[in-house]
Amino acid sequence: MDIAALSMAMSQMNVRTEANVSIMKKTIDQAETNGQDVVKMLERSVQPHVGNSIDFRA
Repeated sequence: MDIAALSMAMSQMNVRTEANVSIMKKTIDQAETNGQDVVKMLERSVQPHVGNSIDFRA
């Protein structure tokens, strides 16, 4: 294999690797955002006064 072809193959491999890393970073950022949103929803859903008493009518 000549030097030029080897250089092009290595360059293409580097570009693919950088693209994959970029996509993984975006995926991780999105997962972190989704996790934070779930935590916020759970915090808003807590109602400490619910379930403390029961009213009965006969």
